Amino acid sequence: MELQQKPATDQRLVSIINKIGDITEYQDASVISRAVIKKSTGSITFFAFDKGEGLSEHTAPFDAFVNVIEGKVEIIISGKAYILEKDDIIIMPANEPHALKAIEKFKMLLVMIKD
Repeated sequence: MELQQKPATDQRLVSIINKIGDITEYQDASVISRAVIKKSTGSITFFAFDKGEGLSEHTAPFDAFVNVIEGKVEIIISGKAYILEKDDIIIMPANEPHALKAIEKFKMLLVMIKD
């Protein structure tokens, strides 16, 4: 992915991406994250999880929008399990415990809007 930023007088981010799944590749036994946009008002982060990898239960102070780009994941929100696959979306509500585990290799886009 090639990211180009205009001069400091113009804070707009210019990005050219051919395919969203190409933002980062999988790595064995790893979770890879890449910030696409990170501002005080919110963030967009791309993740690639190897099969069996995950994030332990935690909470976040903001709602989070998840879009599965490829693969399959189990996301648990407040004790309820959801199985998501390519093109599925889910909202993880603020302050609710959530965790996830890759059923198979998967990539996702996480959008958090801070309010």
